[in-house]
Amino acid sequence: MPKRIEELDALRGLMLVWITCTHLPTILSTYVNQPFGFFAATEGFIFLSALFTGRIYFRVAEREGNNAMWWKLWMRTGKLYCYQLLLLAFAFVIAAPIAAHGNRPAVHNLLNFYFAAGRTRAFVDAALMLYRPPLLDILPIYIILLALTPLAIALGERFGWKYVLTGGVTLWLLAQFGFRTFAYHLLTRAFGVQIPLNEMGAFNLWAWQLWWLVGLWLGVRWAKDDLRFDWLKRATIPAATVAAFFLVLRYAQVDGLVTFGKFGLLFDKWDFGIARMIDFTAIAVLAIRFRSLLKPFAIRPLIMLGQASLPVFCVHLLCVFCALTIMGNDPMIRGWKAIVVIAASFSALLLTAKIAANRRPKPGTSPAKARPRTPAVLPTKKVA
Repeated sequence: MPKRIEELDALRGLMLVWITCTHLPTILSTYVNQPFGFFAATEGFIFLSALFTGRIYFRVAEREGNNAMWWKLWMRTGKLYCYQLLLLAFAFVIAAPIAAHGNRPAVHNLLNFYFAAGRTRAFVDAALMLYRPPLLDILPIYIILLALTPLAIALGERFGWKYVLTGGVTLWLLAQFGFRTFAYHLLTRAFGVQIPLNEMGAFNLWAWQLWWLVGLWLGVRWAKDDLRFDWLKRATIPAATVAAFFLVLRYAQVDGLVTFGKFGLLFDKWDFGIARMIDFTAIAVLAIRFRSLLKPFAIRPLIMLGQASLPVFCVHLLCVFCALTIMGNDPMIRGWKAIVVIAASFSALLLTAKIAANRRPKPGTSPAKARPRTPAVLPTKKVA
């Protein structure tokens, strides 16, 4: 297998650092909340995860067959689901009693439905990924998208990616016009679900699936060595112009100089507005164009974090819950407590990445070599 591009691992590690700084209730969160325009670390993390997933598992399908791809992706999905259950257990068994018996409004507010519905119902609904508490709502989205990934890759290779992406764009457009609410009412009528819509997570799955599909498609093209960048020079000035425009607009909004009103949906994070896609794409074009300038920033700690992104992401959530517990009644952790919380959190992330690196098979000792291979069944000719 070709050598990993460490700059991309470091970039994913940077996204994890960015997410952690945003979620920790310290002064850092004020400065890292969308500092480069109308996009956050979440977009980058989801996109890069889809990119790596498309590249890696398409090659698994080519090398070992479609059945192996489906099996490995579903095993990975099951592993992530176990992570989610562990996080829920921590939130409900450890964090919730502390919030109930202590002065911890921040934690209590995260678990409102848990306290209203009771432990048993909350855990069952959360295990079904219907109830998605704040902070624990992005991982179920990731799990669902990962579970559907083998179907997306198979359909893309069988019928052509333009049909898969067209379906994704259609769902995204419907999401901009309230399809999530329609699907929620349909679910409640058909299955008697009694969870308030606002307790089913902030992220709109119907919108975010498009970003995952775009990442998958590019990952598959990358695996085929079909990514061409001869257009980058021509796109540099337009991309820089777009990025500069959104950067100025972002800080004009922060300063209260502009308000979006009815156009706010274009910039909405949860419904993944079109302005966010355009801004992220412009920044991505500039990052690829000037990749050589970014290489010195691919330091070993960030690379380790990126290569162990999923366990590191889960540990960051534990750190945030602990920080919110420490915060108590205060609106933010300040002073020496903030320094300790930040240092302890990043130490935990690096320790997790180090443990994951030690458990990773060494190059040349892949267990795949010891298993008989199934003939690849991906079609050799596309319909489109």
